[in-house]
Amino acid sequence: MLFNSIEFALFLPVVFVVYWFVTAHKLKFQNLLIVISSFIFYGWWDWRFLFLLVFSASVDYVVGLGLAKQQQLKKRKLLLLVSVSVNLGLLGFFKYYNFFVESFADAFTFMGRELAKSSLKIVLPVGISFYTFQALSYSIDVYRRQLEPTKDLIAYFAFISFFPQLVAGPIERATHLLPHFYTLRTFEYAKAIDGLRQILWGLFKKMVIADNCATIVNQIFDNSVEYSGSTLFLGAILFAFQIYGDFSGYSDIAIGTARLFGFSLMRNFAYPYFSRDIAEFWRRWHISLSTWFRDYVYIPLGGSQGGTWMKVRNTVIIFLLSGFWHGANWTFIAWGFIHALYFIPLLIFKKNRVNTNTVADGKSLPSLKELAQIASTFLLTTLAWVFFRSPNIYDAFKYIGKIFSGSILTIPELEKKQIIFVPFIILLVAMEWLQRDKQHALQLESPRFPRIVKWTIYYGLVFIIIFYAGSQQEFIYFQF
Repeated sequence: MLFNSIEFALFLPVVFVVYWFVTAHKLKFQNLLIVISSFIFYGWWDWRFLFLLVFSASVDYVVGLGLAKQQQLKKRKLLLLVSVSVNLGLLGFFKYYNFFVESFADAFTFMGRELAKSSLKIVLPVGISFYTFQALSYSIDVYRRQLEPTKDLIAYFAFISFFPQLVAGPIERATHLLPHFYTLRTFEYAKAIDGLRQILWGLFKKMVIADNCATIVNQIFDNSVEYSGSTLFLGAILFAFQIYGDFSGYSDIAIGTARLFGFSLMRNFAYPYFSRDIAEFWRRWHISLSTWFRDYVYIPLGGSQGGTWMKVRNTVIIFLLSGFWHGANWTFIAWGFIHALYFIPLLIFKKNRVNTNTVADGKSLPSLKELAQIASTFLLTTLAWVFFRSPNIYDAFKYIGKIFSGSILTIPELEKKQIIFVPFIILLVAMEWLQRDKQHALQLESPRFPRIVKWTIYYGLVFIIIFYAGSQQEFIYFQF
């Protein structure tokens, strides 16, 4: 079920009404309703994969109970190994089986021997990378004794399957989200209204920015040999806005929806395109995944405690894993490696923690230096996105090669009807710049937004969504 669908527009109010008017005083019923609603939400796509979700979650639940009873280190490690093996095993089979088989066969072909490929027609369960990592956080935190394992099966399944963030995050930690299901939620008007505002901003980013960009981006990338370097460069820029509007829009809708039900999910995006270097970008982009890898992979590998070589090694590992997490294609690994190359100089010269404050804090406009830093960082991320979007490495290099050809100086080849939404991109950037110190762009509580201005913005966004939304597109991160 898509957030930007009629089905969800009917589903959400029904669940909201039942949740607050029928189960409002019964914690078990609140949690049970969340589980049932989440299963309906997920099963709407393909009900058969509910069994996969239930199986992997059940394994982690049993492992957690076993860890609570077991004191011997070897047996505790064995139990954790069971959880990791089941979760990563299922993820590896459904997401990476064909990738490994085809890469293995291609390697032998490169050496002069032909091997038959035994690829399977495997359907990738939507959101498997997200709920797998969320489930792993539970097992690992229980193993580390940072979390008491739950005996409440309903609360546990509500945590694993919580529908607002089930299929595309944010990837919540068990230590943060699970305790919410132990306490009866009470309706808070201010929290619910703020949730609606964030949902509205997320729908604008997805339906107006991302979906309109997608039409042009698909046309340019699918026919890149026919276009000039300037058009390809514009296509890369539009993809940068597409993937940001798509993924951060999903996160906004997820976080806002959760707030309607009394939950506070972690922030997943913090205006990443205003970053002044790549290190800051990764503190602001897909925060839940970046911090997951930091806490469960980077720090166990030694983090930043060792010498320069260890820091560089660990950084490369994290970025390669981040790329591989996104999909079974060498383009994603290349994308991760490129970001590692961007990051390493900052790490070596100890500049990776320089920009930790809000850009142009307390000022209306950035300085020339900050503007140059923002522009250069955006350019670097945009070029890396070409690998993320391209079907293979060869096409990505051809695409970038043409960008840096003489045709970059020509006028981009676009029809007038294709640029009608450009003012909306300007609106996106302007609103997020003005609100860059807020959790989301529609937290319009400061004196500079009088009541009439706020409601003009709200109704204006609704009007824009109704009349200028692009053709409905599935969320990009559903494939991950």
